[in-house]
Amino acid sequence: MSTPTEIGILLAIPEPYGGELRDRRAAYGDPQSDTVPVHVTLLPPTEVDQASLPEIEKHLEAVAERGRPFRMALSGTGTFRPVSQVVFVQVEQGEEQCAKLEAQVRVGVLYRELQFPYHPHVTVAHDLDQAVLDAAQADLAGYRAEFEISGFGLYHRESDGSWTTLRSFAFPAGIRAAA
Repeated sequence: MSTPTEIGILLAIPEPYGGELRDRRAAYGDPQSDTVPVHVTLLPPTEVDQASLPEIEKHLEAVAERGRPFRMALSGTGTFRPVSQVVFVQVEQGEEQCAKLEAQVRVGVLYRELQFPYHPHVTVAHDLDQAVLDAAQADLAGYRAEFEISGFGLYHRESDGSWTTLRSFAFPAGIRAAA
């Protein structure tokens, strides 16, 4: 008998930036600020058979082994409105590396069709009143942060809706991705 579980593959935004953006998201009244880590998605929430987790981890180990640490810069805001009620901080640097990782993650055991084309970003407000989304977009328009991405994580959605890390996958040290 198979047991379904919901996973996601994420690039966590490190501190202090993750905390800053989580606090801003909470200030806008977004209930997901307490349950969703601040991140760039590599694989959106995906239901898998729990028995396939060892195969998934093996796949992700291979992806991480081919990966390289890279600089990410976040700058300004964008939105998916009117298609989706989301305001986000834009990935200004590292977008190409994110796209390459996403393409490597979403094959084989983790292949799935996407609802929308892949667009790396950090969500800061989701499914809130238009006035709140407008305010969030204006408030973070001047936001800027730069940091190193040294790996990614396999996350699991708990029964209360929160996401927890099942495992982290580090890129090999010593070799950096091209800027």
